[in-house]
Amino acid sequence: MKHGKKYRAIAEKIDASKEYEVTEAIALLQETASANFDQALEIHIKLNIEPKKNDQQVRATVVLPHGTGRTKKVAVVTADKAKEAEAKAAGATLVGGEELIAEIKSGKIVPGSAFDILLATPDMMPKLASVAKILGPKGLMPSPKNETVTSKMEEAVSMLAKGKKASFKNDDGGNVHQAVGKLSFETAALIENAGVFLDRVAKSKPEGVKGKFIKSVVFSTTMGPGVHVKI
Repeated sequence: MKHGKKYRAIAEKIDASKEYEVTEAIALLQETASANFDQALEIHIKLNIEPKKNDQQVRATVVLPHGTGRTKKVAVVTADKAKEAEAKAAGATLVGGEELIAEIKSGKIVPGSAFDILLATPDMMPKLASVAKILGPKGLMPSPKNETVTSKMEEAVSMLAKGKKASFKNDDGGNVHQAVGKLSFETAALIENAGVFLDRVAKSKPEGVKGKFIKSVVFSTTMGPGVHVKI
């Protein structure tokens, strides 16, 4: 793959044979960023797992102290009027019960466009089965595993809408990817977010994995080259 002049100029400032300290890597990426928009700081982790084995799947949530810098549209499905009020007050984009499910089923509301995340109270999960084939392929089916099935609606909506809570899972190659803030953040804020995320990944080690869990860590910007980071 051929990269542009700006990309190559940044890559020349990065020692590809070196593993940088977290603080050093973040400072370097902030210093060399040259895109005309506020790029994200991304973390890419190679895990020592066999992705096809069910007992080695990695899926969890993390609360980043300073958020990702990206707000999200949150939809809520609940039959509880008090929970509806909580969700609306916390900033939910869409709130409803069976009528909201019907609109998703009919195509009037398009998941991924009308909302980025769907939350549901436990009692609504059986009713959501009718739209599982629509939500599932887009990764939007509520699940207790990523804490999108909850009764604590106000807290959940607030965290997600403000970009503080993020869900992550391994891809087919055994990697985990997550944006942990914008380069415009204070360096200290990015360092704290990165530390919290790395710690959360380390603690999500499946019982079926033996030996070293994290094989490598790379930090990068949205448009720039990667920096290898010490584990």
